[in-house]
Amino acid sequence: MPQYRVREVADLLGVSDDTARRWTDAGTLPAGKDAAGRTVVDGATLAAFAVRHAAASAAAATDTTAVARSARNRFAGLVTRVVADGVMAQVEMQCGPHRVVSLMSREAVEELGLAPGSRATAVVKATTVIVETPGGTS
Repeated sequence: MPQYRVREVADLLGVSDDTARRWTDAGTLPAGKDAAGRTVVDGATLAAFAVRHAAASAAAATDTTAVARSARNRFAGLVTRVVADGVMAQVEMQCGPHRVVSLMSREAVEELGLAPGSRATAVVKATTVIVETPGGTS
């Protein structure tokens, strides 16, 4: 099972090194030491923590629609850019460490009041998801 150093944990979870270190120091995220004495987190432990952390963040997010939905991939964030011309528009959002870009009608942008700085949630339902791993690892 892979082990991740604090810097890698921070990158994978989209938090600062200091936050990841506070979690390991407090025992919130169980960690051990590698042969060189560096703090490391077991991959399976990190995966379980990431799921719990994401669930807690999702539970804390306000959903005022009270609508049942089949799409499970929801990314809350801020609109950072809107480019509209003619009939179509491109909306860019920053959702945590992720940049999400959506193409939609100009009319939809106007109806939703999307502008840089406005809050929005990107809801993604894809028929194809490609999974990649770093080269040379199993």
